Amino acid sequence: MTFRQFAFKNVLRNKRLYIAYFLSSLFTVMVFFTFAIFAFHPALADIHENALIGMGVAGGIIYVFSFFFILYSMSAFLQSRKKEFGLLLMLGASDRQIRWMVFLENMFIGIASTVAGILSGLLFAKAILLIAENVLIIDESLYFYFPTMAIIVTLVSFVVLFFCISILVTFILRTSKLVDLVKGDKQSKGEPKASIILSILAALLLVAGYVTAMYAKGAEVIFVMIPVVIVVILGTYLLFTQLSVYIIRLLKKNKLVFWHKTNMLLFSDLSFRMKDNARTFFMVAIISTVAFSAVGTLFGFHAYLTKGVKEYTPYAITYTPFGDDTEEEIEQDIEQLHTILKEKQIKAQSAQMTETNFEINNVDSDVLVVKASDYNNFARLIGEEEVHPSNDEALIMEQGEAMITQGPEASEQLKKGTIPLQNGEVIKPSDVIHSSVLYELNGAYIVSDDIYAQLGTPTYSDVTVAIEFEDLDTEKVIQIGERLEETLQYKAHYVDYTLYQIEKGYGPVLFIGLFIGLVFFVSAGSFLYFRVFTDFEAESQKFRSISRIGLTDQELSKVLTKQLAILFFSPILVALIHGAVALTALSHMFDYNLVTESAIVLGSFAVIQVAYFFIARYFYVKQVKRNMV
Repeated sequence: MTFRQFAFKNVLRNKRLYIAYFLSSLFTVMVFFTFAIFAFHPALADIHENALIGMGVAGGIIYVFSFFFILYSMSAFLQSRKKEFGLLLMLGASDRQIRWMVFLENMFIGIASTVAGILSGLLFAKAILLIAENVLIIDESLYFYFPTMAIIVTLVSFVVLFFCISILVTFILRTSKLVDLVKGDKQSKGEPKASIILSILAALLLVAGYVTAMYAKGAEVIFVMIPVVIVVILGTYLLFTQLSVYIIRLLKKNKLVFWHKTNMLLFSDLSFRMKDNARTFFMVAIISTVAFSAVGTLFGFHAYLTKGVKEYTPYAITYTPFGDDTEEEIEQDIEQLHTILKEKQIKAQSAQMTETNFEINNVDSDVLVVKASDYNNFARLIGEEEVHPSNDEALIMEQGEAMITQGPEASEQLKKGTIPLQNGEVIKPSDVIHSSVLYELNGAYIVSDDIYAQLGTPTYSDVTVAIEFEDLDTEKVIQIGERLEETLQYKAHYVDYTLYQIEKGYGPVLFIGLFIGLVFFVSAGSFLYFRVFTDFEAESQKFRSISRIGLTDQELSKVLTKQLAILFFSPILVALIHGAVALTALSHMFDYNLVTESAIVLGSFAVIQVAYFFIARYFYVKQVKRNMV
């Protein structure tokens, strides 16, 4: 048997050891390949140049991250094989032979996972294209095609990647002391120590970072971002290296907790594992936070844009002429607007208003004053409540849900003002109403028609036409939007067409962000999976010994489940908290409520992690029990 055959059969005979590394590598290749299928699709050949650059950058990010992920996976994989290397050394294998064996094994697994990843990507290609077609808004359908270019790029890229990693890993082995390979376990000896001062510092850093991020408003968020990130990263590192170990030591000293049922087994070496895995947990927490924050920011900004457009224009179409348009031109525009709707056989209701601003006593700037009949005509279009002010009062209209709040509420300013009439009398404001009928951040007065007729000369006057009709299918939305752009330029604002354009431009960004976020998060979960199985042999031996003195299968499952839950969810829980604070700071920066979007993103990632945990738990408990027989 040649040495190559020995290395190849070594892979086949140790499926349990190699399968985790193989599957994680396969998944990485599959993600990159499916992204390449999308990027090289013929239908996207004419996509916007910025989107193409974005996809290229995203592909580079995925590739670079894949390199470090596979390198880490390989390093963790080698940790679980130290005893095997020690045995080979005892049988006479040389340092060079071990390095050559690792190189060949890694290349075998790399080429196999690359081919399997490409084949798996082909199986899911149609589903990925369908998802992309629903997320993106493009003129052509993302039909299935045979991705020759994507296959070539993926195959060449990952063969080179695995070759570089294989060389690097053999170099790492070469610089390691061979005696370390014989030792097998890398668990530290003696009780892990934690500094009380550093533990307190960890808590203070995290609290300081959270408080600063939560209380920053508007542009302040940008200025405090870098200091907060640095403080939170340092606090997270100390959390896992010091504070977690210190808390476990306190729990072990508590007899009620330590001696309760099987807690002694749970806490016996938990401090060791937390200390030894601190760097992995730190890395997982930071990577997961980046994934949560990136995806949450993309969803939040998408909601900010789309909801903001709807709040700004609650009507289907809003027409506002240019400042220098004549009355004749305005009438022609309005007639043209109705003609376009009639051509498309759309039944619509419309209302027209002359918006006028007047100088108001005790108010620095002029204020919009609307007569009640015009306001009610607009209110009926969207089902808002009508108002009927008396001749001796003025209602203050304040925006119901403004996209951006600027300074104090408009009502606080308008309450101080009085509206002068031509006869010398003044009208004082009375009640405040919150309405979406008119989008006016600075608020407005609503007066009766009789009072409106007695107002002086306006400082500014403009015509506004609002049109409301039922929602249309995408094809008609595009047709009407393009006609309005062609004939009326920017005077007519069609909400659904604006949303269509936002989705069309933002879709590639959202799709790319989801890809990168998914890669980061799944990779973080894989790091945890490798760390758990690195300690597999030691755990199996420990529980094999304990089972001889009466540990039942049920108790074994409970202890292993608790251990895995702590190891799996500690960094993810920290990342979820980090992500929640980051998204809250984002909402403060835009002064826009992102609770719903944040809950959806963080909740989705939490569900994925729970599913990941149960899958890992099933295989881990099964392997431990099998190894105990």
